[in-house]
Amino acid sequence: MMSMRQGEKIFGTDGIRGRAGEGWLTPAGASAVGRAVGSVLAGRARTARGGKPGRVLLGHDGRRSGPELESSLARGYRAAGFDPVSVGLITTPGLALLTRSEDFRLGTMLSASHNPAEDNGIKVFTSEGDKLSDELEAEIEELLCAGAEPVPPPEKGTAGPPLDPELEQKYLEYLVDDAARGLELDGLRLVIDCANGGASRIGSRVFGRLGAQVHAIADQPDGDNINRGCGSTRPEALQDEVRKFGAALGVALDGDGDRCILVDEAGQLVHGDGILTLVARHAQESGGLAAPRIVATVMSNRGLHRALREVGVSVRTVDVGDRNVVEALREESLTLGGEQSGHIIFGADNHHIGDGLYTALRVVRVMRETGKPLSELASPYQPFPQVLVNVQVARKPHLGNMPTIAEEVRRIEEALGEDGRVLLRYSGTEPLARVMVEGPDARQIQDWAHALAELLSSEIGG
Repeated sequence: MMSMRQGEKIFGTDGIRGRAGEGWLTPAGASAVGRAVGSVLAGRARTARGGKPGRVLLGHDGRRSGPELESSLARGYRAAGFDPVSVGLITTPGLALLTRSEDFRLGTMLSASHNPAEDNGIKVFTSEGDKLSDELEAEIEELLCAGAEPVPPPEKGTAGPPLDPELEQKYLEYLVDDAARGLELDGLRLVIDCANGGASRIGSRVFGRLGAQVHAIADQPDGDNINRGCGSTRPEALQDEVRKFGAALGVALDGDGDRCILVDEAGQLVHGDGILTLVARHAQESGGLAAPRIVATVMSNRGLHRALREVGVSVRTVDVGDRNVVEALREESLTLGGEQSGHIIFGADNHHIGDGLYTALRVVRVMRETGKPLSELASPYQPFPQVLVNVQVARKPHLGNMPTIAEEVRRIEEALGEDGRVLLRYSGTEPLARVMVEGPDARQIQDWAHALAELLSSEIGG
C-alpha cells in the first residue's frame, strides 16, 4: 500500500511531476494514481452515461520511463473499470485534442514538458480536453491520502495498453485539414526542432504535407535526449540551422509540444511575447479579433502592452500558468492568450488547447497573408529592459503587509506609469525574495531594483 501525509499535495500546477523512478512516478505509484484517478472519474462517467466508464487514452513524449509508466497507469485504470488505449509517442496537445475528438472519457499524458529526460510527469485531461479542476484533483488526493493500493503487474508480460496507430494520423489530419485549411506553403523553407520529444514523428510531416521544404532537427528520440541541447529552451542549434538552410522560419517546440519559440530569417529569436504581438496586431488590423483584448501572464514584458496599445488592443494580466490563461479567455470570451515561454492558446479556435504546431501554423498563415517576413511582423515588439535581483531572506512574511516595501513599490510604479512595473515574489524552493523592475530606462530601473533589494534586505534579510 502507498500512502501520503494528510494535506500533502500531489498535483502541481501542471499535473504530477518529479524524478522518474521516485514516489508516484514508480510503476507501483503510477498504478495507484491510475486506480485513484479512474475511481474518482468512473463514478462521474457512469452517472453521465450509464454502464461502463468508457475508454481512457494514454500517450508519452519519448522518455525512457514513459512506456513502463504508461503500462502501470493502464493497470490502475483497468482496475477502476476503464479500457485503456495508447496513441504511443505524441504531443500533450495532440493527446488532449484526440481525447476530445475521439470520444475518450479521459486522457493521460506521460510527460515532464521541457524538463530533462530523468524527469517525468502525469497530466490528466477530461473528455473535453481540459485539465482537471482543483475540485477533482482534491478528491483524487483525498483518495490517495486514505491509502492507495498499487495494481501489481501480471505474472507474464507487461500487459500494456493496446496501441492504436490510426490516432496519430487523425491528429495529423486535424492540423493539416482543419487548422491549416486553405494554407499552401509551396516554396517555403522551414526548419523545425522537435526537441527529440512528442512531435518527433509528426512535426515535419505537417509542414511537408502543406508543401513546405522542411529540414528537421532533434527528431530522433532515444529515451535520453529529449530537450538536451535542443527545443524551445535551447534554440541555439535551430538558429544556426535556419541560417545555414536559408530558411524563412525556424520552429522550436519543447519536449511535449505545447510550447513554440520561433526563429526569423536572420536567425533571431521570437518568443511568446513576439508571437502574441504579431498574431494580435494582424487579427486587429484585419478584423479577426472579436474583442480588442488578449490575455498574458505577469512574466510578459511591458513591451507587449505597448506594441498592442498602438493598435488599440489591451492586455489582461494573470498569474503564471496556462490554466490561468484559459480561465481568463473563457471568462471574457477572448480568442488569444499565452505566456512568454511560447505556450500560446487560441481560445475556442483550438478548444482552448495550447499547441506549438498549431501556433506555428497560425504564424505562417499571417506571413502568407501579409507577404511579410517574420522579422518585420515581429518588429513592433521591442522588450523593455528588466533588472532582476535576488535577496537572501531569513523569513517570508506577506510582502503586502510590509508598509515600507509597499510604499516604495507604489512610488516606483507611479514613476514608471504604463510603461513599466515592479514584481516582488519569493522563491518557492529557496530562502530568496526576487525583485524585478522593468521599464524603458535601463539605468533608472537598475537603481530602483537595487534600492528596493536593499530595503528588503534591511527588513527581512538573512
